[in-house]
Order: sequence, then C-alpha cells, then structure tokens
Amino acid sequence: MYQPPHFIETDETVLRALIEAHPLGLLISAAGEDVLANPVPFLVSVRDGITTLRAHLSRANPQWRHIRDGASVLVVFQGADSYVTPSWYASKAEHGKVVPTWNYAMVQARGTATVHEGSEWLRPQVNELTDRHEADRPAPWKVDDAPEAFVEAQLRGIVGIEIAVAQLTGKWKVSQNRPEADRRGVHAGLTQQGDGDMADLVGLHGGLKQT
Repeated sequence: MYQPPHFIETDETVLRALIEAHPLGLLISAAGEDVLANPVPFLVSVRDGITTLRAHLSRANPQWRHIRDGASVLVVFQGADSYVTPSWYASKAEHGKVVPTWNYAMVQARGTATVHEGSEWLRPQVNELTDRHEADRPAPWKVDDAPEAFVEAQLRGIVGIEIAVAQLTGKWKVSQNRPEADRRGVHAGLTQQGDGDMADLVGLHGGLKQT
C-alpha cells in the first residue's frame, strides 16, 4: 500500500479498533498465477503479543486450499470513506488550484494462515463470531438455538482460517495534507452532508483546534 508520511497510522490499538468496527475483510491469496479474493467476517485478538485474525470459509470455496498449501495472505479492511469536493476548500477561492480527492481509513494485514478443519476449533470461532454480532440485539440468537444435528452438519461444511499477522499497516487519508482552513472546510462539508464518521476522523487526525 502506498504510504505518504502524512497518512501513516502505526498504533496497533487503533488499527485493531478499525478491524473490530469493520470486520468484513477482503481475504486475498495467491498460488502461482492464481489470485483469489473473498470477503470474510473476521475476529481480531492479541495472542502472545501477536495480532491474530480468525475466520471461516465454505468448504466449497477453493481459497482454503491455496492457504493450506502455504500461500501468504493479505486481508484488507475498509473503514469510513468519503468523496471530498474541492468546493469545500478555502484555497479554491484563493487560487483555484485544487482537485477532488477521496478520504478513507484502511488497514492491511499480512501473514501466513493456518487451516483448521476440526469442530473443536470451528465451534468456538462460530460461537464467538455470532455472539459478537448478536450482542446488541433485543433477543440475541445463539448457535445453540439451532438443532445440534443441524449445527454439526453446518460445521462439516466449513473450514477455519487463523492468521498470525506478521505485518499490520494502516492508512488514514483524512485531509492531513491540506492547510488548516481547507481541513475545516472539509470537516464542515462532511458534517453538513451527514457523514459524521469521516468528519470525526478529519477533526481528530487533522489536528483541528476548537474555535
């Protein structure tokens, strides 16, 4: 990932927080000339000081065979993103030398994945993933709500993926390279159009002082 100095994010706590907030990662693997990419919901945790990603794939999905054969993997997590019009820049009125851009926050994780085919690994992963996304619902659904024979059959149809992350990189492109007046204009424009998530990132990472 192209990383101009303005946009680099290195705090792994911040990077993991983006993964937790946007857990659907694009899992990319290559074996020879064959490149596969699939969107997969992940769990992120820290084990022995190493960021670890866990997920599962359908057994019918050929990507897990790539991974089983030792392919390196890349997982891309996309956070908030927004189009930025030059009309928001104060410098547009000053000299007009402005162009549109796109703001975004992104995390990329690289490492070697391990494949797990047994229910002793898969059942806890599926339980945790389900509980994570059902927790805020009025009546959370649990895996145990389904008939046991059905659950066992479903588990036989998937394989687990565990990635010990060797490299975790982040890019927060949120107008840090613009003059403060332009950043304020972007913040105001995003707020006005209801894009609060990106407006917050511009305010936080753009170093805007409250007036």
